[in-house]
Amino acid sequence: MNNNPLNGPKYLLRGIGIIARPRLRRFVLIPLLINMVLFAGLLWVMLLGMEWLAGELDAWLPDWLDWLTYLLWPVYVIAGLLLPVFGFVVVGNMIASPFNGLLAEAVEQELTGRPISGASGWRALAAEIGRTVRSELRKLGYTAVRAIPILILLLIPGLNVIGSMLWLVFGAWLMAIQYADYPMGNHGISFPEQRATLARARLLSLGFGGSVMFLMMIPLVNFIAMPASVAGATALWVDEFSKPELPPPD
Repeated sequence: MNNNPLNGPKYLLRGIGIIARPRLRRFVLIPLLINMVLFAGLLWVMLLGMEWLAGELDAWLPDWLDWLTYLLWPVYVIAGLLLPVFGFVVVGNMIASPFNGLLAEAVEQELTGRPISGASGWRALAAEIGRTVRSELRKLGYTAVRAIPILILLLIPGLNVIGSMLWLVFGAWLMAIQYADYPMGNHGISFPEQRATLARARLLSLGFGGSVMFLMMIPLVNFIAMPASVAGATALWVDEFSKPELPPPD
């Protein structure tokens, strides 16, 4: 199995090309529209929130601690860039998850020429809603337990630099988990099994997740981030993770 992190961005770029194929456009439309609306709203909230946070911190700190403002600016930048991304991931994927599952199904059939056993396209949407919402709630719990300690580090002067680095790595891992869930979930793979599968090529998974994070922070281009990430993760599943792991040689 290829574990080169530089191959992760290649799968995201491949996903961008895949969603442009005519046979897949109808599956891309709804996730794309949801993505556009949410990113526009989150950008507005981010700008207001950053201004409010900076004002509240300046008012709260005594004059002799003004120097802390400069140490906390990296926290502002990291939080301002990544918190809207995580907010989008939670809200956007909760809403669009059934349609993302259908998109992953269509992409896999496009790449392999084989339908997924037991899948029935749009007729399965009602059942897909229940499965994907439960999956999103599991991912939300997984994220919260691990994100809170990192967020605490971000608030501690000096340690906030370490917290920022951990936040970036955790964010990349979370993006890989988030979007790999759609093709893997279509095959009935449980959430713990999904994490174990991605860990088989952790650097590759982090490379893919990091590129997704980067794409989501580019204005206007980030509108295609959700469907492109679903398609890229599906290609990653087909090429790297869907095949049985070979036993080690004797």
